[in-house]
Amino acid sequence: MFHSGLVYLTEDASHDAVIELINEEAFGPGRHTRAAARIREQGPHDRSLSFICTDNGETIASVRMTPVLAGAVQGHLLGPLAVRPSHKNRGIGRELVRIAIEAARRKGSEGVILIGDPPYYMPLGFEKVAYQALDFPGPVDPNRVLVVPLVGDVHDRLKGVIAWRDASPVEAADAADGSKRYASA
Repeated sequence: MFHSGLVYLTEDASHDAVIELINEEAFGPGRHTRAAARIREQGPHDRSLSFICTDNGETIASVRMTPVLAGAVQGHLLGPLAVRPSHKNRGIGRELVRIAIEAARRKGSEGVILIGDPPYYMPLGFEKVAYQALDFPGPVDPNRVLVVPLVGDVHDRLKGVIAWRDASPVEAADAADGSKRYASA
């Protein structure tokens, strides 16, 4: 579906307050106690892989990516993904996920991991992670742990603890394509 006013941009610090508001609207105050939030608290997300969507200049959605070491996989944790209620069910979240995955692939990520709803994410290329293969810093439903493998042997190496990792400056330089605006598919 074509939306003439929608623009997808790389997140920057000026978006922090509105992203926090959108996440609060979407997930409420309990969002900070979830296992994925505990990983995100360990270190900063990667702004170069985090995106917003604006509609005629108003920020209406966002997705963030956090660098993680998941077993032996140097990947990224996707989330939170949030869309303002007024803009839900228009494909905006799916497009943000597509953009984030492609950016992670260009940056050399080995896989994009999330805790999410399989019927929503599996059509976007996510696959189930082996049952209880990853040890999160809090309770998770193992049936909701998903990955988009970006290299061939990801499933074999997704075993063990998942935690924030420091993304090296070399890794950041490798992905720089100079583009900050993303075309919708």
